Amino acid sequence: MALWLAFVLFTVREVFAQSSSSSSSFPCHALSGENYTCEHCISQHPSCTWCTMPGFDENNRHSRCDTSERLLYNGCHDEFIENPKTEYYIARDEPLSNAGETEEESEAIQLKPQEILISMRPKDVVSFDVTFRQALDYPVDLYYLMDLSFSMADDKQKLTELGDLLSERMRKITKNFRLGFGSYVDKKVMPFVDARPERASRPCETCVDPYGFKNHMSLTKDTRRFAKEVNESAVSGNLDAPEGGFDAIMQALTCTDKIGWREKSRKMIVFSTDAGFHYAGDGRLGGLVVPNDGNCHLDNDGYYSVSTEFDYPSISQVYQKIRETQANMIFAVTEEQVPLYQRLRGALPEISASVGKLANDSSNVVELVQEQYDVCKKMNIINNNFQPRNHHHRCVMCCRKFHKKLSWSTTSTLRRVFKFPTLQHAKGRKVMNRTNVCDGIKVGDTITFNLTLEVTQCTDQREFLIKIGPSGLSEVLLIRLNVLCDCDCSSKQLDSLSRAAEYCNYNGDLVCGVCQCHHNRVGRRCECEAPGMSTAALDMMCRKNNDTRAPICEGRGDCDCGRCVCYKRENINEVYSGQFCECDNFNCPRHKKKLCAGHGECVCQQCKCDPGWVGRACECPISQDSCIASNGKICNGRGVCECGVCKCFTDPEGIRYSGPTCEICPTCPTKCIEYKPCVMCQQFKTGPYNESMCAQCPFTVIPVDELPESNNTGVKCQFVDQADDCTFYFMYELDEDTNNVTVWVRKEKDCPPPVPVLAIVLGVIAGIVLIGLILLLIWKLLTIIHDRREYAKFEKERLMAKWDTGENPIFHPATTTFKNPAYGGNKLSNDL
Repeated sequence: MALWLAFVLFTVREVFAQSSSSSSSFPCHALSGENYTCEHCISQHPSCTWCTMPGFDENNRHSRCDTSERLLYNGCHDEFIENPKTEYYIARDEPLSNAGETEEESEAIQLKPQEILISMRPKDVVSFDVTFRQALDYPVDLYYLMDLSFSMADDKQKLTELGDLLSERMRKITKNFRLGFGSYVDKKVMPFVDARPERASRPCETCVDPYGFKNHMSLTKDTRRFAKEVNESAVSGNLDAPEGGFDAIMQALTCTDKIGWREKSRKMIVFSTDAGFHYAGDGRLGGLVVPNDGNCHLDNDGYYSVSTEFDYPSISQVYQKIRETQANMIFAVTEEQVPLYQRLRGALPEISASVGKLANDSSNVVELVQEQYDVCKKMNIINNNFQPRNHHHRCVMCCRKFHKKLSWSTTSTLRRVFKFPTLQHAKGRKVMNRTNVCDGIKVGDTITFNLTLEVTQCTDQREFLIKIGPSGLSEVLLIRLNVLCDCDCSSKQLDSLSRAAEYCNYNGDLVCGVCQCHHNRVGRRCECEAPGMSTAALDMMCRKNNDTRAPICEGRGDCDCGRCVCYKRENINEVYSGQFCECDNFNCPRHKKKLCAGHGECVCQQCKCDPGWVGRACECPISQDSCIASNGKICNGRGVCECGVCKCFTDPEGIRYSGPTCEICPTCPTKCIEYKPCVMCQQFKTGPYNESMCAQCPFTVIPVDELPESNNTGVKCQFVDQADDCTFYFMYELDEDTNNVTVWVRKEKDCPPPVPVLAIVLGVIAGIVLIGLILLLIWKLLTIIHDRREYAKFEKERLMAKWDTGENPIFHPATTTFKNPAYGGNKLSNDL
């Protein structure tokens, strides 16, 4: 069995206007001025709630529309929060059953639940399960609708012979079976039939007068009548190839009582023909300009009485009537007509219909009906009766057995969607297949769908009744849907405090915490008199560049009747300014923690520098005086002056300069080693130079008590004299212009103090002796402790010892007594 589910979405329109740049992150903030109401708020998102507390949004600090958590955090009391809740309730959920299984239920129940009540907020979702099971011996009403034009004469004869076999086959499928028979030819007007008097009443020798449609046998359990009625029906004739089959389908579906359709049954129409069909517009060729009214027009003899008054039905009319009656269509057509009727089948979505190939003489009609019935039985399409205009609805479902992935949807102008993301079959395993076809399902199989319903927008209508049920069956699931688009605070009657409220300057009513102004008054508190204007229009005048996404007065002021009044800062020296309060005098760039480096004025977030200063933060002096080195060159010729600071570079020889004016060169080779021997021989009379070599030195040292302070050109040097291990210091300065060198040397060396050898020797000896004595004392102490422990142990054992008395085994006493074993002792004495 294949199962299609069709749900609908109904909405009208939605206006999304960003109130701030963060609206994408906070959907509750996406309210324009015109829509700043409780109703629009709760329609934005299921998490959006509305604060009705007066004054809550004063000075635009907080939005009334936000999540309940944020509203509470921002100071809105819980009793002022409007937050309608989505709820659903299963009103009727009778168990699935076959007909007659219980005493209370005489009819089968194939769909559960039967009724659901839903109160739902826009953009919220509700999930529920729908279960379907095809019952055993479910009633079947089969109406055989046959083309009785002359070309179908042999088919009629074959159907007469196979009528009993058809009934027998259907009774094997279900015991509760009824059969009916009807026929059609075409409209009795030119050019569809020959209207000449001599041909109109008898188109052929064995033909009867043409007719549009005739009900020969209403649905009945007496299936033996079927062969008799088919045999007694006579063929007729027409001129053109297409037939008037749509008239017949429309009457067969519309005349419920005369055909005998049961309410609780699977309704089937077998449409048998070897030709095409006329449809709306063709009747105009015969002068029939009145559109088909889609009503029942069978007379007492079963004929379609107004066949020559109305045009043929359109495909859309036929489609709607099939949907209304939940009928199953089987198009049994000859081979050459199969492509045409397959195209017709494609134009009939969401209904149970199939196309089968009929033999030229209808000899395979029984097998064809059996086969196509099985197809219909496996394709129960669940439809709905609710079709609002301009909607898009999609059904996604899972087949328990094969899990085929198909999809079905109908689309129109607006996209208002019901979403069904995850579906679950009877065994409980989740699947993600999006399909509306489940084939291969047998009678008795149960399929469970987990459906998710979403309403994306509000409409003027609030309550809806949706009927959803399988195509070809009368059972439906009733969904009574109430869309929660209204706030309780809006529906309450205004009290004396809310009507012409003081908060609204007595010029408006306080509704849901917001002023609804009277007459020509506008503004958040009805404080402005501006005929023809609105609060939203005044607010727009306070938004920069008329951008609806821009905050009012840049969030730095209030909109007073279309004019921004900027906020005051705690620091009176800090000021907001500008038409939209977009400027200030304290948010300019800083340098070394100073606004505009202390060399300029902050004007509308930009530094206006004092004379002699440039830069984004006025941090750069125009003068280069701070970059001039001691030699008068800018950055010593070793760098560039940028913003009053030297940027030193590396020369081609790889030498890197540094310092404020690029005069320091840590890696440059010095003259210290070259001048060392001359300094030692001239000042200290030491070193490797003798007198003659010393006399050739290129300079004469200048002895000083302390070396002068080093400048950018002087270099200090220090060495250790190996003669006395003392350190001496000197400094030289080279004049690059004259190439003369000046050397200053400190008179005194830095010598380490003399080593006290005797004290060290005596200390070592004393230390060794002291350590030896300490070790002897430790050894003696340990020995004493050990002996005392051993003695204490001995005394303890001595006191606890118990000695037995005995003789020394090596001691021999002086006397020894022996007893004569034969001696009787006292007995012998007595005898004597």
